[in-house]
Amino acid sequence: MILAIDIGNTNIVLGVTDDSGRTVLSSRIKTDTSRTADQYAIDIKNILELYKTDAESIKGSIISSVVPPVLNALKSAVKTVAGIDPMIIGPGIKTGLNILMDNPGQVGSDLIVTAVAAINKYKPPVIVIDMGTATTIVAVDKNKNYIGGCICPGVRTSLNALSGKAAQLPFISLDSPKRAIGKNTIDCMKSGIIYGSAAMVDGMINYFEEEIGMKTTRVATGGIASSIIPYCKNEIIISENLLMDGLFIIYNRNKK
Repeated sequence: MILAIDIGNTNIVLGVTDDSGRTVLSSRIKTDTSRTADQYAIDIKNILELYKTDAESIKGSIISSVVPPVLNALKSAVKTVAGIDPMIIGPGIKTGLNILMDNPGQVGSDLIVTAVAAINKYKPPVIVIDMGTATTIVAVDKNKNYIGGCICPGVRTSLNALSGKAAQLPFISLDSPKRAIGKNTIDCMKSGIIYGSAAMVDGMINYFEEEIGMKTTRVATGGIASSIIPYCKNEIIISENLLMDGLFIIYNRNKK
């Protein structure tokens, strides 16, 4: 079995697949830069036991990270639990993706991983929308070149900033708005954050496709995608496991 880990700003996502590529487990733990390798090892061990997965059956591992302080702790944790050194997404890793950026080394590993999964699962050109702490939108052209993208404030990041900075605005959940034109403060906030985020995604898709010069396959992933994408006007596929799929693809491409 293969253990894949993505270290994000808010959550760490863990996934395990068996030899046939079937997902055995998928789980999340909170990203915490103050935690030690042993504490993360306990988390991994407990999750494996919860899903009745034997740590000794883990024969390989791969990690992507956008939080450098946590990466070494997770590397050590995997070594402790499974007795193996994980593969790390970074320089020297074969992705099958040609990155046409001013500085390819600055591209977040999570963006590369989801783009790899998208071009393997869907017909390019592809636009990938990842809705997490930040909302990232990237484009891969018809020749499978990663040509760039944009980074926007995440939905919850925007909502928390709004509620935290405006004295009379409460903290609210991401429940569906009744209508675009709200009739009270909470409904107005729900409309703004849900419809506003959907409109931003639609608008960026339109700008991207205008520059690409053709229609694309649009794919969305991330923990908040299912709350926003249904309100978009463009046709967008929701692929919840896109990041894990990309990690397993890259692992298989680089395993010895």
